[in-house]
Amino acid sequence: MSNTENSWGTAPRLDVDFSVRFRHRLRHTLDVLGEEQEVLADVLEASETQVPRVQFWLDEAVLQANPELKQQLSRFGRKYADRLTVVSNPQIVPGGEAVKNDVHIIERMLKVFNYYDLDRRSYVVVIGGGAVLDAVGFAVAIAHRGLRLVRIPTTTLAQADSGLGVKNSINLFQKKNWLGTFAVPWAVVNDQRLLETLSDRDFRCGFSEAVKVSLLKDPDFFAQICQAAPQIVKRGPEAWPVIAKSAQWHLRHITEGGDAFEMLEARPLDFGHWSAHKLESMSEFQLRHGEAVAIGVAIDSVYSHLVHGLPAAAMEQVLACLQALGLLLDHPALERTDELFRGLEEFRQHLGGRLTVTMLNDIGCPIDVHEIQPSAMQQAISEVVSRVHAHRDQQAFRRS
Repeated sequence: MSNTENSWGTAPRLDVDFSVRFRHRLRHTLDVLGEEQEVLADVLEASETQVPRVQFWLDEAVLQANPELKQQLSRFGRKYADRLTVVSNPQIVPGGEAVKNDVHIIERMLKVFNYYDLDRRSYVVVIGGGAVLDAVGFAVAIAHRGLRLVRIPTTTLAQADSGLGVKNSINLFQKKNWLGTFAVPWAVVNDQRLLETLSDRDFRCGFSEAVKVSLLKDPDFFAQICQAAPQIVKRGPEAWPVIAKSAQWHLRHITEGGDAFEMLEARPLDFGHWSAHKLESMSEFQLRHGEAVAIGVAIDSVYSHLVHGLPAAAMEQVLACLQALGLLLDHPALERTDELFRGLEEFRQHLGGRLTVTMLNDIGCPIDVHEIQPSAMQQAISEVVSRVHAHRDQQAFRRS
């Protein structure tokens, strides 16, 4: 028998690389459920033989802040009844991490999909914050191996970052995003009006992810954010180009970065996130994700200065920018460093293989590192905490 064939009648080993073509649709609107309903209707494309079945899922907190949503969705369904079929009243789920912390909510979603006979040509349109997008997206991804998901993010954080992503997940075993899938959304609609009812705290939170992606990708964009920070915290018009540019950078990384489904070692878009995810759970989610990311970005920027040559001026710019955005906060969880450091192992486990954490040589110059020096990281955490305390004391002095 030859070395290249066996009793199967073919080569004993076949390795075949292949790729699958996806399309990611991003739309920006001023009022998608008002004067720009056509934008949403257009992404709900019909199949060759039948109008699509559509079901809406709403974040309970968003509905409470926008009680007119149900009526708007009902009018939308009537207006486009010749192009689509809305199969039920809007389904309501808890907002925030509560929706990701209860696996039984996912079971309920699947039962609803099944009851209304949703199939792989049906659309689930989810309107809500990042946690609701994550949870509903996970259920959508596993039903029939994938329904069509349309996300309408209602937070700056989700519009600038997570709403564009191809990851869906819930929390399990007290670990952030332990259970999840990779699935490309059918479309994402970033709408300005749906952000109007956000609290100032939640409005600011999204800009930590904009800072993060600018540090990784675009020094000029980082400078733009720093310059606009005083206006952003006042919810001025300067905020919208920053959200849009952050969304575009995240989309560009997903579609052009060559590793949309994280098959390689690194997760560069998770700069600052090894500690952020752990801080969220350690604070029992008192910290918003955006706040935890800001702390994580600050810590890793200081560490990058101490160990990897990030210039002191650049480090100071990062800390000053986060403070100007009102995002650099202290929390008692930062004192529990032994527990916090376990976040590094959880971060490693999420991908497997060796630990790979993104740090900075300079703004716009990320590097991958495979080892963390505990003493230097402890120093970085201490310096961030000291910086926060000094800033808080300075503000108190100015008010007195």
